[in-house]
Amino acid sequence: MRGVDYYELLGVGSDATPVEIKSAYRTLARTMHPDVGGSDGAFRLLQEAYETLNDPVRRASYDSSRRPPVRTETAAAERPRRPGGTRRPGRDFGEDPDYVPRMPRVRLDDLGWWDSVDPQARVQYLPVLGPDRMPTMALVGAWSLLLLAGAAVELNAALMATWLGLLITSGVVIVLLLRKHISAYREHRAFTAEFGGQRIFGLPDIQHERVQLLTAELCAKYLIRLPGVRVFHGLAWPNSIFEDVHHAVLCGRRLVLVESKSWLPGHYATDENGSLWRNGHPFRGGVTRLNEGVANFEELLPEVEVRGAVLIYPSRAGEITTVEQHDEQVVPMTPAQFIRDIGHWLAQDPVTVDREVFSTVLDQLVD
Repeated sequence: MRGVDYYELLGVGSDATPVEIKSAYRTLARTMHPDVGGSDGAFRLLQEAYETLNDPVRRASYDSSRRPPVRTETAAAERPRRPGGTRRPGRDFGEDPDYVPRMPRVRLDDLGWWDSVDPQARVQYLPVLGPDRMPTMALVGAWSLLLLAGAAVELNAALMATWLGLLITSGVVIVLLLRKHISAYREHRAFTAEFGGQRIFGLPDIQHERVQLLTAELCAKYLIRLPGVRVFHGLAWPNSIFEDVHHAVLCGRRLVLVESKSWLPGHYATDENGSLWRNGHPFRGGVTRLNEGVANFEELLPEVEVRGAVLIYPSRAGEITTVEQHDEQVVPMTPAQFIRDIGHWLAQDPVTVDREVFSTVLDQLVD
């Protein structure tokens, strides 16, 4: 169809493999099919794009038609020149298959949370295991005084019986409490021995999306400064066996789900319905399922505050810009904005690891 870039519609590069094209089509079909609220016209266009790019002959013909015509030396010489003799560059359209996005440089002076965090601070594990120590210590102290008092004073038979009863009863309570303390200590030691030294879980899917590796490096370079941060790569929604979420960052009871996207340069925002816009127009060049992902994890972890971030890298030379939308659960972000805003959000409780929340998120990790 004239005016529609099939690669941009599917959200893949022009060098995408048949497997990547099929995966992108299936992902989009879940949300664009008329049975789930999509329009017939949009879904037919999606099918046309997939059938064209999935067929080697039709794809080769389509690729030839979307390439700009080759300029002859005469035509190139007739192009207008800039002052100083340089030719005016032609306008770039579509993705550049040879373009490789770079790791963004983030100035630490722009991170208001950076110096407020002590990376060597001791991690606080919640919930607290076992009984509170203070009542146990007070009971042990009272039992010791009771023992000394009874041994230092001559007691008649009635007082002796009362004294022994109190001593035995309180001793039994102390033994039970101490056993709970020992059990809690062993459980804590087992947890920290297995997970205490590990901050990153899973591997980014760099086979299909190179930008996932950039996001992984970004989290490891900056967000790991927070002692309580745990980073996950490749999570499934509850009751799913597929990788539905590219990355997740957990700190305390705050969880951010992240999708890494390689999209065209431009200005991205979301409207009040959570739909993506680019340069003031509805964005049709890619899809995100983070709104559904956030809803799934909110249901799985009702006590946790969940947000979503669509992390956008340029698919060709150019700049990605976004706006700060603090009222939205799922927002497009540049890598630098992600580190600045999400880092500040997680730094409100930088040293806490909630064992139960952590274990629940870890269970969603795709093997």
